Amino acid sequence: MIKNGHHTSNEQGIESGAKQGDLACSPEKRKRSVRVWCDGCYDMVHYGHSNQLRQAKAMGDYLIVGVHTDEEISKHKGPPVFTQAERYKMVRAIKWVDEIVEGAPYVTTLDTLDKYNSDFCVHGDDITLTVDGKDTYAEVKREGRYRECRRTQGVSTTDLVGRMLLMTKTHHSNIDNSDYQQHTDNFGKGPKGHSPWTGVSQFLQTSQKIIQFASGKEAQPGDTIIYVAGAFDLFHIGHVDFLETVYKQAERPYVIVGLHFDQEVNRYKGKNYPIMNIHERTLSVLACRYVSEVVIGAPYAVGKDLLDHFKVDLVCHGKTEVFPDRDTADPYAEPKKRGIFRTVDSGNGLTTDDIVQRIIKNRLLFEARNQKKEAKEIAVYEAMKSQAEGEQAGDSAQAAQ
Repeated sequence: MIKNGHHTSNEQGIESGAKQGDLACSPEKRKRSVRVWCDGCYDMVHYGHSNQLRQAKAMGDYLIVGVHTDEEISKHKGPPVFTQAERYKMVRAIKWVDEIVEGAPYVTTLDTLDKYNSDFCVHGDDITLTVDGKDTYAEVKREGRYRECRRTQGVSTTDLVGRMLLMTKTHHSNIDNSDYQQHTDNFGKGPKGHSPWTGVSQFLQTSQKIIQFASGKEAQPGDTIIYVAGAFDLFHIGHVDFLETVYKQAERPYVIVGLHFDQEVNRYKGKNYPIMNIHERTLSVLACRYVSEVVIGAPYAVGKDLLDHFKVDLVCHGKTEVFPDRDTADPYAEPKKRGIFRTVDSGNGLTTDDIVQRIIKNRLLFEARNQKKEAKEIAVYEAMKSQAEGEQAGDSAQAAQ
């Protein structure tokens, strides 16, 4: 059971690659709001993106997120998985975001920061390149209006796409499997080796990470406690629209999401589901502004004990199929008996299966996109390494004189 909720104030405990002194503001400056800018594609939004935005918000008071258009992404990286309209809505649903800018330029300039009254921009400790291999943050870095946060280990779009293309039930526990490794090599490796910023690594959940995502509030008297349950796998815009619809079912909603364990999801969905394990799905759901609390490993049947424990007023389910329990019983029998079950229609029928089909249909395009991206990153990394070695040699020669 993880408490969550909307975030309206700055967080403590900055997790960042920047020095604390760089982030500290004078008492005079703290009298006004510190405005932070982030930008990106935010395609196939996952908890790594959310963690970047969480860290960025912790560096200031007001977070503005610029999201690139499909045209810009296609020009510099290759075709996005989601449309710009879908990506705009996904970013808006992340609870640390205060404002989004649609159609933000791919190259971040001082003009952009000034236009939106932003003090500085924040990006992860990887590198973003234009189609001609230039650092998109070069200008703001030169002017000292750039900060870095730590990249979230264990998740990347490359890895998630690899899981979808490799249809295996053991991708969570068998990341070292030769078949999986061969596929990720094909998908995320250029002809000259691995980039330090692109690739696959194991996600390790910690209690601290859950706390960082989940700092929220208790249900208050007068709140309507709404319970929903499911896999919420590869958290996407279909889930967001559903949860927003659920949130609007009451004037003062307190939405609890029950997440099923991996084995349970695989029982009723089959194939290689879930694509994300229970720990990853927990963080993805916690990042959503419409969610107040998460139950990790919720029972499949919504029974009397659960309803009474959380004092549930309403149980909602979308238009998707309800799979029977192991004993063929209706998992919603008890809330239906109590008259508190409601089927809601979000108007969005997108499912995790649909996303997998998008990836499979465009497999070659996505493989080419990632190999092209990694080749550019390797070239920049080698140039940076050569420059650093040259400077070190020069310093050593000067010291010897």
